[in-house]
Amino acid sequence: MEGLNAFDAAVMGFVQANFHTQITDAVFPIITYLGEAGIVWIALSLVLLFTKKYRLCGVLMLCAMLGAFLTGEVLIKNIVCRPRPCQQFPEYVAMLIPPPGSYSFPSGHSSSSFAAATVLFGFSKKWGVSAFVLAFLIALSRVFLFVHYPTDVLAGVALGILFGLLTLFVYRHAVRPKLNKKADV
Repeated sequence: MEGLNAFDAAVMGFVQANFHTQITDAVFPIITYLGEAGIVWIALSLVLLFTKKYRLCGVLMLCAMLGAFLTGEVLIKNIVCRPRPCQQFPEYVAMLIPPPGSYSFPSGHSSSSFAAATVLFGFSKKWGVSAFVLAFLIALSRVFLFVHYPTDVLAGVALGILFGLLTLFVYRHAVRPKLNKKADV
């Protein structure tokens, strides 16, 4: 993989050489589809909207994912315009999923997954840890399936965590105090 930075080349080469088995080749496409358009996280958010205890968590998960989507998919991807590894090196691996048509940097699957998991962790450590495990597997699947570079995934993870934390911060320090003041009146 000539022309790549040493980190991306080393990680991708290691993953491609050591992680492919019949099981991982069957499981990782399923895991990556869970993150497609944030579908598993949106579905979870919608389920949470119907529970009184976690309704707010569902709303904030959607807000965090929206922020990550607008920043990553709409803004950054169209500024950076980084081709995907499967586009730059089509002969390197046999594709297990159809190649995505959008740009590579940052990973939208990773950003939406980590935005949702971060907010969920802010409400429930137990469910949040499970969400982070799934988010990690979704992010790893993107490198495994040769549709993102590791730096795309790391940027998506950072963006998702940033928007998850930002959403929780804004709610706790700006929105909730105003709601509490209105309730006191």
